[in-house]
Order: sequence, then C-alpha cells, then structure tokens
Amino acid sequence: MFDLLAMASKFLFLQIIIFSSIVSPLASSSRVFNYPAVFNFGDSNSDTGEMTSGLGMGLDLPYGEHYFKKPAGRACDGRLIVDFLMEAMGLPFLNPYLDSVGMPNFQKGCNFAAAGSTIMPVTPTAFCPFSFGIQVDQFLRFKSRVLELLPQNARVDEYIPAENFFKEGLYMFDIGQNDLAGAFYPKTLEEVLAWIPTVIEEFESGIKKLYDSGARNFWIHNTGPAGCLPQNIAQFQTGMFGKDKTNVNKFGCLREHNMAARVFNLELHALCEKLKTQYPDVNVRYVDIYSIKYDLIANHTKYGFESPIRACCGYGGGKLNYNINVACGHTVALNGTKATAKGCSNSAAYVSWDGIHYTQAANNFVVQRLLTGNYTDPPL
Repeated sequence: MFDLLAMASKFLFLQIIIFSSIVSPLASSSRVFNYPAVFNFGDSNSDTGEMTSGLGMGLDLPYGEHYFKKPAGRACDGRLIVDFLMEAMGLPFLNPYLDSVGMPNFQKGCNFAAAGSTIMPVTPTAFCPFSFGIQVDQFLRFKSRVLELLPQNARVDEYIPAENFFKEGLYMFDIGQNDLAGAFYPKTLEEVLAWIPTVIEEFESGIKKLYDSGARNFWIHNTGPAGCLPQNIAQFQTGMFGKDKTNVNKFGCLREHNMAARVFNLELHALCEKLKTQYPDVNVRYVDIYSIKYDLIANHTKYGFESPIRACCGYGGGKLNYNINVACGHTVALNGTKATAKGCSNSAAYVSWDGIHYTQAANNFVVQRLLTGNYTDPPL
C-alpha cells in the first residue's frame, strides 16, 4: 500500500532542495532570450485555436472580447501566457497546427496545444483526442512536411520555418493540469500521488522523441495550483483530510489538489535535472508557474485584483460564481428557468476567467513576474 506519510516526507525533503536550487545563484549556460521560432505543446492554457480548428468546437463571446474583440480560439477574455511570451520575444502569435483557413503563417513556429489535452494517452475523464503523444507526432509530421517543401519552392519559406529553426527554436510545454484534475474523480489523493511518476514517464518519452528529432531548447512550465480553480473547488469541497478538517485552506483553495500539483512539479523538476545530465547539449529551463499563480491568489489585493477564486464569466454568484452545467457564454435550461453565464464588467480585477482558465490580466501578471528571471531554473 502506498505510504502517504512517506510521500509527504519525501515531498518536503525535495521541496527544500529544489527551492534552494531555485533561489540560489546558479552558473547558467542559458542563451539570450532570442529564438527564431517557437513550437508549443500543451492544453487549453496555451491553446490558440487547435481545438476549435480540429473539432469545430467554437468559443463564442465573451471569449476574446478584451483584446481580439472577437472569439480567437483561446479560453480567455484576451491573451494567454504564450501570447505574452511571444510578444516578449518579438515574435507573432502562434497559429494552431490544424488551422487551415485564413493563410496561417508558421514561419516563426507552430502551436500544437489543444484544450482538454492530457499527458497520458488515455484517462478516465479525457475528452480530447490530442494527448501529448499525439501532439509530438503532429510536430514530427509538421517538420517532415516542411523539409519536403523547402527545396521545392522558394516562396514557401515565407510561411514555413527554415530548416535550422527546428534546432535553434524554442520548444515550450504547459501540460499536466488536466491529468491531475481528472484523476481526482476516480482516485483518492493517495492513488493520485502514486500515479504521478507514471505521468512524468510518459512526458519524458515525448521529450526524448523531440530530442531525437533535433530539438535542443526546452522551456518546461510546471502546473499551476489546481486546487485554486473554481471548477475543482465546486466539485471537491471535502476530502480525505477527515470529517473534522476541511479540504479548503484559508485562501479557499483545495489542499489535496494543490498537494498533487506540488508533487507533480517536484517530479517534473527532477526530470529537467535528469535531462540536463543525460543530454549535455540541451538547454532545459524549468519554469515555476505554480509559485507565481499561488502568490497572485494569496496576495491578490496587493497586486490590484479583487477576486482570486471567483469566476468572471460564470453563473451562480457566491464566492465562486461557477456552475458546471452553465458554461461561460452559454444559456441553458436549469431548474425550469433559463440560466446564462455572462462575463463580468471588469475582468482585470479577476484572476479566474471562466472557472478553469485565467483572465488576460492574470496571464499578463504571470508573464511579467516570469520575465524577472526569478522563477526559472536556470534563471533567465
């Protein structure tokens, strides 16, 4: 039987070691934050339209209303973290791999991230066909096709990457949130923690396939505090901490989900260190998104936010303003009446956009903190 106490002890020990490595000065061989192209893999946190293109699943207004002024395939009122990072690098927003209309340009990279994606190819609650392994295979197909086309027509180089971009480009990853969130429906915390190494092994397999294809620059985001998402809070108010104790901490976040996220992140950080040792020619950067997001939630008023765990676009009011039966922008029949999940009047004051994803304002906060260089290992 899996020993939860032993796991917690291991977690605390590793946390001390890794925290020390993050805050201590490190001899870094990191290159200038300047890449000719970016290839992104992930879930809805960085999906710029893959799911809407691949499955025809539209995101209607108010999605996209505060930047694009229209739905833009993003589960947000505006820009995502990946969008702000592209701006910081002086590169255009990434087009989704499956976007076939509107003259998509892939010269500066391509986005394979798709909403609902998981690292594991099969999970009890997954509904997305584009798991991490599929995204990696899509990239391999993309690269193969690009290398076929480049010698045939000089004009295509305006729309697809140059051959050297595949080696010199940046490979970004933000995935794992759906694996953890979905795992809690059939599993206990103890079972989730015991399962995490299997998820990390699957992720490692995909990274190695990309390395074998020539990828050398990896930017690996850890997963955020899943226990602070209104959707998860609404579904798991009580947990295995016992009848006399609550599963909700003083900020309103779920202890169990956040513990799982932290253990996942420790394992992910250990994988990054392993890759550096195993492949001396790679540049691997571990990006601590969790710490930034949790700090934002815990100290939201300090940073100008009013609502850390209340959905801007939701239904139901209260501390969460979230109802799993009424999706953002939708009107449904609920208890004999029509219920509509509308966007709030000031999304810039909210951390959560729709109960699952962050607002543009929160995403911008994350990137501004990230670019200080204090939340990556090695530092920027």
